[in-house]
Amino acid sequence: MTLSDVQVAARAARAAADVLVTLRAQGTLTGRALGDAGDAAAQVAILASLRADRPGDIVFSEEAVDDPRRLQADRVWIVDPLDGTREYGEPGRHDWAVHVALWSGGDLTAAAVALPALGEVLLTDPAPELPASAGPVRVAVSRSRPPAEAAAVAEVLGAELVPLGSAGYKTVAVARGEVDAYVHSGGQYQWDSAAPVAIARAAGLITCRLDGSPLVYNDPDPWLPDLVVCRPELADRILGAVVPTS
Repeated sequence: MTLSDVQVAARAARAAADVLVTLRAQGTLTGRALGDAGDAAAQVAILASLRADRPGDIVFSEEAVDDPRRLQADRVWIVDPLDGTREYGEPGRHDWAVHVALWSGGDLTAAAVALPALGEVLLTDPAPELPASAGPVRVAVSRSRPPAEAAAVAEVLGAELVPLGSAGYKTVAVARGEVDAYVHSGGQYQWDSAAPVAIARAAGLITCRLDGSPLVYNDPDPWLPDLVVCRPELADRILGAVVPTS
């Protein structure tokens, strides 16, 4: 059977999720030690899965040395084996994720985001169905460093700020209907958002930089410092709140 790229992404994400859940359940490691072990084990699981299913493709991962061949390649898997290492190391937290995205032909084309603690895997196909939104607008922010831009959005929209864990979880939380937007500044890398952004786009959400410009992946510089993910009906007001007027 020939696997589609989405199926390949899902298999890799599930392989890492299984390893992470098993390692966490053993209870022999906690905190930073558990996070470090999880990062390493999930990386091995994803690489083994991708090498089995797409041996000719390049892998661009947080947990590996950057392979310069990706800049000339047409197919590059952008992965974060464990997004939310700190949350993973905290007993009972579910807001961490596994990211597997394919960049091909200049853009993200397939992705899977596993939420292992919830037993879920979100895919670009079939895409999540965006639930209806009711009540005050909710904006996901970092637990420890809520950005000033999010506070500005909250003031303009009368929104509630919702602290959540990993970057990827905050992004897919919009697609799952837990929140209505995610506004981030202050630093991320391409692997922190590639797969979740692909999921968000497939669900019909708006994804862009704080200045409204496109998010670019497989760029030579892995740094991608800010992003907005939101429901379409909120985009103009959110960007108006965070983009300085001339």
